[in-house]
Amino acid sequence: MVDFTTKILILLWPICILLAILGCAYAFITAAILRQFAQKSVTALSSAASLTILKPLYGVEPGLEANLASFCDQNYRGKIQLVLGLPDKTDPAAAVVQRLRHRFPGHDIVLCVDSRVHGTNGKISNLINMLPHVRHDLLVLSDSDIRVGPDYLRDVVATLAQPGVGLVTCLYRGLPVAGIWSQLSAAAIDQHFLPSVLVGLKFGLARPCFGSTIALRRLTLNRIGGFEAVADRLADDHAIGMAVRGLGLRVEIPPILVNHICSETSLADLLRHELRWARTIRSIDPMGYVGSAVTNPLPFALCAGALSDFDVTGIALLLLALACRMLVSIQVGKVGSEERSRTPLWLSPIRDLLSFAIFLASFLPGRVVWRGHRFVVQTDGTIRPS
Repeated sequence: MVDFTTKILILLWPICILLAILGCAYAFITAAILRQFAQKSVTALSSAASLTILKPLYGVEPGLEANLASFCDQNYRGKIQLVLGLPDKTDPAAAVVQRLRHRFPGHDIVLCVDSRVHGTNGKISNLINMLPHVRHDLLVLSDSDIRVGPDYLRDVVATLAQPGVGLVTCLYRGLPVAGIWSQLSAAAIDQHFLPSVLVGLKFGLARPCFGSTIALRRLTLNRIGGFEAVADRLADDHAIGMAVRGLGLRVEIPPILVNHICSETSLADLLRHELRWARTIRSIDPMGYVGSAVTNPLPFALCAGALSDFDVTGIALLLLALACRMLVSIQVGKVGSEERSRTPLWLSPIRDLLSFAIFLASFLPGRVVWRGHRFVVQTDGTIRPS
């Protein structure tokens, strides 16, 4: 008689094979969609409106000055105001802002230091405090760890000028600056996040909005209740996008990539960041997040191989999963960007296994760590201090 454990193993083998094959098919589809995205272009900009860039800051992160400088080095004909916000006058980022002013003396650069708190989301509190310094009606919000190319503002404003568009956001790729852990972080963005968003957009399964870029008009911001409406949200960017869609306006994504600076220096840093990210995504789209398990064919191929003692079928499936994931990594490297991620291909299998471990860990009870503070994510997507 076959015991219970043997029955379970017999049942798991075809399930793992099926999930691995589905994951390989997903990888092929992803590679094709990445190729299509790389071939698109942005409509030419007819006029350049004056705009204000809002950059909430918190501490000095690696590459901060270069990130901020990239928003000053722009091929854009309109007036540009750069408003930088800090919650504390002793924050060392203030010195970075002063260096930026000396480096770009002809630019309109404003430093706002204001410690008032308007909710549990510190970034949104910072943005609320920065708003009185804004001089223009066109707003471009961007996180401090984002670095852009010289045509960024031209492409974003041209996209926002299209009829029916209420907000523009941008996809991003990882740019590692601190060794192996930052390379693994960049690989998560390039090989998992970016492809999954493009697939979701292609099939109408995703309605994203990213902190990498949120460009909208001041009137639109006022119509959704201002930043105060998302002051307690962990996924504030997503909430802003959904609110704009609620007005009957489109959220558009131009065919450009900006760079997200990956600066993790240890495994602990990497795990804290990615667990927060995973739990945020799970709170936004629980069912979609569960379904994302199929985008990791390698773990299922390994399980299927182990259950079959790595026979010919198991080895062939494992090699197919490795090849498919490498294909995605290679295709991502062909998508245009001024600074390219240089994640070695041999890290791809390690990244896949780590991503699956993060996926499983995100379902365990726990808190998120954000800017050195611990929060509990509640069922409605709001956060409270832990």
